[in-house]
Formats: sequence, C-alpha cells, structure tokens
Amino acid sequence: MELRQIQYFVAVAEELHFGRAAGRLHIGQPAVSQQVRRLERELRTQLFDRSSRTVTLTPAGQALLPEGRELLKARDSFAAKARRLAAQQEATFRVGISSALGERLDDFLDALPDSGSGTRFEFQTLGAHNRLEEVRAGRLDAAFVRGVESAPGLRLLTLWYDPLVAALPAAHPLSGRRNLNLADLAGVPLRIASRSENPALFDAVVAACRKAGFEPTYGAPFTGFQDTLAEIGASGDGWTLMYPTAADTVSSRRIALLPLDGEPITMRMFLALRENADPARLELLTETAARVRRKTAEENRRRSASTGLLP
Repeated sequence: MELRQIQYFVAVAEELHFGRAAGRLHIGQPAVSQQVRRLERELRTQLFDRSSRTVTLTPAGQALLPEGRELLKARDSFAAKARRLAAQQEATFRVGISSALGERLDDFLDALPDSGSGTRFEFQTLGAHNRLEEVRAGRLDAAFVRGVESAPGLRLLTLWYDPLVAALPAAHPLSGRRNLNLADLAGVPLRIASRSENPALFDAVVAACRKAGFEPTYGAPFTGFQDTLAEIGASGDGWTLMYPTAADTVSSRRIALLPLDGEPITMRMFLALRENADPARLELLTETAARVRRKTAEENRRRSASTGLLP
C-alpha cells in the first residue's frame, strides 16, 4: 500500500467522480482508476460502487474515508515539520569553543551584523584538536582555536590577539608590583604546557624569554590550568601565563595576576571554517571577524594604557 493510493482514494471519495479527481490531482484518469483498483485488491474490499453514470462509496469505503484523511493529514504534518527542521538547521550555527573564552564570546556575538540576527547558535566545549577535527568532518560549522597558524582543509579568520598575563604566587616578592618585567622571572620555575601539547604557545613564550635575556627554568609538568594554578599558589613558587579572558576564573587569594611590561606576548584567536563554507555564511563571518577584531584591539590598547589588568 502506498500513500499515493490513499490520496487517490480520498480524492475520488470527495469528488465521487474519477475524472474530476484526476483533474484535481493533475494526473490522467486511467492512473487514478488503476491505483484505486490496486488498493482495493490489496485491501480485499471494494471501496466504490461504479456505474456508467455514478460513483458512490461502499460501506467499507465510507468507514475508511476518515482514516484515509487522517493519514494524509499526518503526511502533510510530517512534511511541514521536516521543512521547519531543515530551515532551522540551515539557520543554526554549530560552534566549538574552549572554556576560557569568557567575555570574548559575547564580543563575537555582539559583532554580528544585522544579516546574522536570525542565526541560532549551538556551542560545544571541546579540546582544540577535537574542535578542528569536528569542523573538518562537518559536525561543527566553525570553531574558536588558538595556537595554530595553519590548518589543512580549513580557512582561518583572525578574530583577536590576546596579550598574556603572568600568574604567580601572591606570596612571591614580585607579586607586589603593578606590572612585571619578563626578565624579573628569570630563575623562577615556569609551568607551561609542553611543546607537543601547544607548540604555538610554548614557542612564543620561550622566544619572549630569550628576547628578555634568559632561558626559562622549567618547573613541574603543566597538569591543567586550574590544577597548575593551585599548585603554584600552594608551593609559593613558579609562574605561568594565562589569557586575560580567563582571569575571572581565578578565585584563589594565593594567586596574583600581573600584566607584562614592554612588548606583550600575544596569542591569536581564529575562527576555523571549512574551505568550502557557504559563501553567504563566509561573508557574514568575515564581517563579524573584522568587527570583533577592531573592538578587541581598542580594548587591548586601553588595557595597556591603564594600570589595571582588565579594561
């Protein structure tokens, strides 16, 4: 049994005329007659009494007509819901994020132009490598990523540059300063993710230390952001670097956060998309990236001109 057979049956039952039913369905009358006959054979019951002049429903046809209408109504409801879901999926933007985005995520959303006002966002917090793989696989539309300068098969839109700030024990003599010179940290054990885990961050920090005139002394392995901060605060020794947007997550009185004097160590945040991203969506996100880049650049200038850590 096919839904089109039910559709033909209902049309003939409502028109009580095979020719008019065929015209309503925009098909030939023989096809309508053939499919109704086939339906009757499958159901093993006659639905219509036919004569040369009239077509009437049999008692079985009368009993089945309401069920046929309900089936067609359910089909139409199914199709309408599918169209709504498809439209919603097209408007939904699935984005991979990190847990340290903070207010920058708000900056990104605020920077969307009017043409993106109807976009619905779904966010997933994933590790950086997983974020990129999910975008490549098409399970995410885009991802916020740091620590990469290229990603095969993906397009990287620059969003902003984050100047890193130093985190060290509040009990350390250096913590009383308003700003910190990187050279002051020579000899203090550095806690940082290994180069294999985050090559861009590791290389940037080591290069900055060497430019400041020293080779960093490495402390215990970096075991995760919160764990490492807790260990630094408890031991009274060591230092690490963090993004300003993550400063709000530091609640320990044992940790001091200080901006670095001189040339900042910055990390670039990208929005990663597939190379074959939808042109309209790419245009929207390119404009958004330019807007948020201008906004955060101005905030960073204000931050560097002030004595506080955050704008």
